[in-house]
Amino acid sequence: MKKKLDLVSIIITYYRKKDYFYSSLKSALKQTYKHIEIIVVYDDNDRDYLVEIKKLIKRTNKVKILINSKNIGAGVSRNKAAKIAKGKYLAFLDSDDLWKSNKLNLQLKFMKKKKIKISHTSYYIINENNLKIGSQIAKYKQTYYDLLNSCDIGLSSIIIEKNLFLKNKFTSNKTKEDYASWLKIAKKIDIYGLNKHLLLWRKTSNSLSSNTIQKLIDAFDIYYRKEKFNFFNSIFKVIILSLNFSIKRLKQKL
Repeated sequence: MKKKLDLVSIIITYYRKKDYFYSSLKSALKQTYKHIEIIVVYDDNDRDYLVEIKKLIKRTNKVKILINSKNIGAGVSRNKAAKIAKGKYLAFLDSDDLWKSNKLNLQLKFMKKKKIKISHTSYYIINENNLKIGSQIAKYKQTYYDLLNSCDIGLSSIIIEKNLFLKNKFTSNKTKEDYASWLKIAKKIDIYGLNKHLLLWRKTSNSLSSNTIQKLIDAFDIYYRKEKFNFFNSIFKVIILSLNFSIKRLKQKL
């Protein structure tokens, strides 16, 4: 008897990404691993693109949509979707990023072989015109102390068991909403990486992840309020994180 495949719930949040959303959704639907459900969370106060998304998802029974009454942020939106997800595993995809077609298949095989609950992958960085401008290699294993100094995990490359995620949900921070979760998880188990470029992570000039000041504020919040470091140690950690981020960006360039 053929073994039943585990269901993977793919969570995509939408906020002002109409130029890229369809391509991102298509990359999820075209996965060679077919036992999936897709939950789109519409988190934009502007409802103009909602009609178009509803037209797109009518073409398949694999996609459902949650509509937030107001903008609540990516982290809280993902938490909301995770609660209703039916899959054993959750996978996150930003609405401007792209997956290689064999992403889920290869990554799940890696996780089952290693008997691990969470993993991420290497990824290429692309610009607004889909041109590759950089690359990030996934370390085989990341500990809590590794992550304190540098977070090299691409959110859209993550697959995590739902039960593990629900105990370590995202924060409501504007940026780095996932970073606090990885730190909490890494205190208990190591996070493993698959060194295959299965994600195309898009760098855009107007995204929140490109807002340096906001990222510094949110990093301090995580160290000071979530990790309970004292004020000066938190400032020091932010400086180290920023330096390592700058070094990482130089290394990422193709």
